[in-house]
Amino acid sequence: MRPATGRRSAATLLALLLIGAAKPDLVPDVSARQIQIRTSFTGAQLLLFGAILYPGGRVPERSADIVVVLRGPDQAILLREKQKIAGIWMNADSSRFRSAPSFYSVASSRPITALVDARTAAIYELGVRNLQLSPGGGALPDKEKRFEAGLLDLRKRQGLFAENPHGVEVSGGVLYRAAISIPSQVPVGTYTAETFLIDQGRVTAAATRDVHIGKSGFERYVALVARRHAFFYGLAAMIMSLGLGWAAAMLFRRRA
Repeated sequence: MRPATGRRSAATLLALLLIGAAKPDLVPDVSARQIQIRTSFTGAQLLLFGAILYPGGRVPERSADIVVVLRGPDQAILLREKQKIAGIWMNADSSRFRSAPSFYSVASSRPITALVDARTAAIYELGVRNLQLSPGGGALPDKEKRFEAGLLDLRKRQGLFAENPHGVEVSGGVLYRAAISIPSQVPVGTYTAETFLIDQGRVTAAATRDVHIGKSGFERYVALVARRHAFFYGLAAMIMSLGLGWAAAMLFRRRA
């Protein structure tokens, strides 16, 4: 009987060691997998929520932190800088970015600077200042930094880049939820909702979900025509503008 007891004790010890070495898992979800943009679209709120599954179902006394990120498709950007020359605002300089997110919003249970060091934040691109914008190259470092700061400021003012250092609510150390605002001028495409579990300065788990934002109805038809028949679309837009201008001039002339 003693050898069997010894084997059971060794097996129990091994199982406890494996449980202790195992990492928690994330079970994320979003309130909507598809968001449709129509004429009356004024923006939306996307809820990111889920649960933290700890090994053996044992919740630690000290809760881990959660960071959620909603990121839009990457795109190439040509940014122009305007300066006042001889009393006229003109395009004085420009810089190209090979790849930058069209939308980026991050929410966390605590400020990111209090959760991870600068290196970890840069690796996982946690925070607007840690985005890898991929400048086109060939420019001096000072110019690249100036245009990067300008791009971040522009996207923030447009509501396309946002940070909320207290936007994630963690309940009982297991459940979490966060609401991210989507502006009316949001670009269409497939977005990635990322969730990161952070404990003692390390990312211990991560999970993703996809969210598709697209146009529907008349807006979708116009977008398809503009993309497939760009020349005729531009010609029709020009004719419509001239027609509306002529109609407005005739109306004011009759009233006069």
